[in-house]
Amino acid sequence: MYIPKDFEITDVKEMHQLMCEYPLGILMSHGTQGLHANHLPFELQFEQSELGTLHAHVSRQNPIWQVLNDGDEVLVVFCAGDAYISPQWYPSKHEHHRQVPTWNYRVVHAHGKVRIHDDERYVRGVVARLTRKHEATQTTPWKMSDAPKDYLEPMLQEIVGIEIEITTLRGKAKLSQNKDYRDILGVADALSNTEHKVIADVMYQVAEVKNK
Repeated sequence: MYIPKDFEITDVKEMHQLMCEYPLGILMSHGTQGLHANHLPFELQFEQSELGTLHAHVSRQNPIWQVLNDGDEVLVVFCAGDAYISPQWYPSKHEHHRQVPTWNYRVVHAHGKVRIHDDERYVRGVVARLTRKHEATQTTPWKMSDAPKDYLEPMLQEIVGIEIEITTLRGKAKLSQNKDYRDILGVADALSNTEHKVIADVMYQVAEVKNK
């Protein structure tokens, strides 16, 4: 990934936070049958390695777990929000017209080594932890025990676990850091009136830093 200095995220904790807030990652691999890309919700754990370990599961019908070998290198991409940026939102554009359209976004690339877990204990643990995390926002959280055993057990047998030991983390936050304060603020104000409020909020933080 190309990362200009202005847009580089170097703080591992910040990258971990983005991965946890936006857990649906794209698992990219190059196995025996060529390139594969799979969209999976990941759990990030910190105990097993310095940069963390990712855990997920896939359908047994998905060929990805059969075309990868333990130790193969993979890439997981996490996108933490994005938004189109119109030149009209830059105050400076209306003075000299030297602005063009662009796209702002935050992403984290997690490179690592994969390990396949075709065992019920691992799979059950991943499903249980992901469920607890994402059901926590519900008024009445769903629990695995809510499902009849004769329904749940066969479903668990139809998924395979994937573990990825992260070896490299690279983060990029393209938030108009290379623009003047008033232009950053102009874009943030425009985005705050759209569905892209997350990008607007982080751009307000960028503007505040720029104005110091």
